[in-house]
Amino acid sequence: MRVGIGQDSHRFDFEDHTKELILGGVKFPGHAPLKGNSDADVVLHSLTNAISGVTGVNILGSVSDEMCLKHGIKDSSLYLKEALKHLGEKKVIHVSISIECMTPQITPRIPEMRSKIASLLDIPEDCVGITATSGEGLSEFGRGKGIQVLSVVTVT
Repeated sequence: MRVGIGQDSHRFDFEDHTKELILGGVKFPGHAPLKGNSDADVVLHSLTNAISGVTGVNILGSVSDEMCLKHGIKDSSLYLKEALKHLGEKKVIHVSISIECMTPQITPRIPEMRSKIASLLDIPEDCVGITATSGEGLSEFGRGKGIQVLSVVTVT
């Protein structure tokens, strides 16, 4: 058994009115998107980093840059799938995700996010835990400047 931890954070892009906010593969219409070359899905980026913590193969960086900048692949679920390829015979059996932001309201959308992430990882929905906090406004994320996500994956 192995455990990986991943973190990612992105600032909101209040000037881009063409991009959508996507978290955990779920669209949040009516909210400012996150800055980034890709779709900037900070939840999937954090999960990708957690899997990289298990495999030792960093996907976010040169691999995702090549996928995004050279081949135009902006869908973060494809970065996650790339990370999963490096697990070999290992399998993700549980993930725990903690999201810190002031906006949008995460809790009402947790069931959709759990379903999408479970599907991407090919695990049951009850093996995907997601919590959300504003952090009492103590950080830039809790004050509405962006979103930070911490993820832990358990792999056998």
